[in-house]
Amino acid sequence: MATAPRPRTSTREPEELGRRLAAWLDTRLPGAKVTNVSVPGSNGMSSETLLFDMEHPDAPLRACALRLAADPAAYTVFPTYDMPRQHRVMSLVARHTDLPVPRVQWLEEDPGPLGAPFFVMARAEGRVPPDVMPYTYEGNWLHAATDVERAALQEASIGLLARLHDQFPAEEAEFLLPEGEGTPLRRHVDAQRAYYSWVVGGLAPSPLIERAFARLEELWPQDEGPAVLNWGDARIGNVIYDGFTPVAVLDWEMAAYAPREVDLGWTVYLHRFFQDLTVGFGQPGLPDFLRREDLERRYAELTGHTPRDMEFYTLYAALRHGIVMLRIAYRQAHFGEVEVPADPDSLILHHVGLAAMVQGTYW
Repeated sequence: MATAPRPRTSTREPEELGRRLAAWLDTRLPGAKVTNVSVPGSNGMSSETLLFDMEHPDAPLRACALRLAADPAAYTVFPTYDMPRQHRVMSLVARHTDLPVPRVQWLEEDPGPLGAPFFVMARAEGRVPPDVMPYTYEGNWLHAATDVERAALQEASIGLLARLHDQFPAEEAEFLLPEGEGTPLRRHVDAQRAYYSWVVGGLAPSPLIERAFARLEELWPQDEGPAVLNWGDARIGNVIYDGFTPVAVLDWEMAAYAPREVDLGWTVYLHRFFQDLTVGFGQPGLPDFLRREDLERRYAELTGHTPRDMEFYTLYAALRHGIVMLRIAYRQAHFGEVEVPADPDSLILHHVGLAAMVQGTYW
């Protein structure tokens, strides 16, 4: 995914969505016009985003972004897309923290107007570290930045996690607990098992992912600690930056109520995913950027909470990402972009690294 042409993610046409959006908006704000409709050029493999401008004397927003549940005809990454849940999370984060979360405006739960539920929010201007080609590759703005500039971005980005976990009242996030029994971490992992079962369906299971689940049980933390609101997809590719300063924290569809280390492990591993791919293709990448030891140390300094059991949590992040990669690969096969090999583990781009984590030889 990260080194090939961008996989297909939708069967929808932006122009048609723009026309239908204009008709819907006229029911909310009669006479309002939708102009400059476009689709972001990078990132976003799950839900869809549409950018547009709103023209009306009483418009509550001018520069807008629309978050639309995934196209059911496009072999969705996740089984369900709860747009009211995302809307609620973003509203609560804006209320309880100082994170730069885009202002959410309208929520439309009726799938009729655009074919799926959606919400409209304010659009932030800036730049995003790209996924395709990854920001660890030569030729993009973050790779071309100075060490001092990248250090400033790293400092600001780990600060987002620290402030979210510290400022948001934990009890307000309990509605995100999956159904089931046990601690928040146990329920989180059980939900991932259920997601994996949905991904493989009638297809061949992944022996590597199943070994990773077994290894998690062996590494299970003795003290999970309290649960907090987790951003979920906590990575710099979901942040808009003005220069090297965060101005918008995006993509809350994976938000969860879980230990702090679930978010931190995801942040650490998702950078390693891109870094490992880059090194594998013969480039040095950014070996001194977003290093695990630096992130753990700075998070502890900012919060007073020293991260624990990070071998468990980074393995868990790599495992979760492996399930997503498997689903995306099956979607590419669905659209005829790739062929399914005999070994399903080879569909996981980071299968070598994940196997090393299972064996305890990665770090």
